[in-house]
Amino acid sequence: MNAGGGSRSAATFSDYPTRADEESQMIDSTRMNRRIFVLAACAAGTAAMVVPAHADTLDDIRAKGSITIGVGVMGTKPWVYKNEDGSYAGLEYEMMQYAIAKMGIPKFEYVPTEWDSLIPGLKAKRWDIIWSGMTVTEERRQGAGIDFSRPYYFESDRLAVKGDGPIQSPEDLKDKVIGAVTGTVEEAQARQLLAKGAVKDVKFFGDFATPFLALENGQIQAYVVDNTTYGEQKKVTPNLRTVGPVLFLAADPKWQEQQEKVPYVFGGDGIGVRKEDTTLLAALNDALNAMDADGTRQKILEKYELWDDSLLLKNMMKG
Repeated sequence: MNAGGGSRSAATFSDYPTRADEESQMIDSTRMNRRIFVLAACAAGTAAMVVPAHADTLDDIRAKGSITIGVGVMGTKPWVYKNEDGSYAGLEYEMMQYAIAKMGIPKFEYVPTEWDSLIPGLKAKRWDIIWSGMTVTEERRQGAGIDFSRPYYFESDRLAVKGDGPIQSPEDLKDKVIGAVTGTVEEAQARQLLAKGAVKDVKFFGDFATPFLALENGQIQAYVVDNTTYGEQKKVTPNLRTVGPVLFLAADPKWQEQQEKVPYVFGGDGIGVRKEDTTLLAALNDALNAMDADGTRQKILEKYELWDDSLLLKNMMKG
């Protein structure tokens, strides 16, 4: 299964903090704080800078021995789902298990929720992180005010239609209703199709499974869906096919300028954290880097028949 598209030039991911970066920054900060303290009498406004950084969520997680994870794709293969015996499976579950072991966290708790509740729930501290196939965007980083790990997966979109239906090309959708999940990059993709007059209307859903049912019963005539979810659904719903070319993920036009300045290629999925949780973010990046170094991430994605070279870290970053 093609999980990305096209080759991209290599780049380091120095923009993504690690624990080593955190320790270096703490040393630099201490040196700076000493200088600031000397100057404090002349510039009282700088006095606050000598206050040492406080511990963040990672310390609390380790103290209680469990991490809480917000997930909006529960039950959606191959992301995260339950087997018949009640055990969890899925590519994100397996990556998460590796990561928390590296971070010294013995337990976890999933909190399933609707997709558009993920970021508000994170900011309200209902969960510690989001690990839910969420695409890293500047609209989410700057607009919604959260941060992300380095990418661990890369996606593109498809226009899914009924296999035995009348839709043969994207042009056939001009007077038709299509579907997308609220709060996803596919929503932005669908809205752009609507703005261009390529479709009549868009119906939005709160989860990833319902649109497939809506497609089957004729409520919608096409579904803008990521390639990974589509590929897995087709295994259990053979009466599906795609029309038109691959739709590479597109940023909201309002954020295009900011999107062009970032080090990552648009379309990568990352782990969402609160802005202030820099130590937690660094530990997650360390775990993902270790997963690449020993080949575990590739093995997990190969297991789910998703691996290709577009998923190499260097190809998910800009040159």
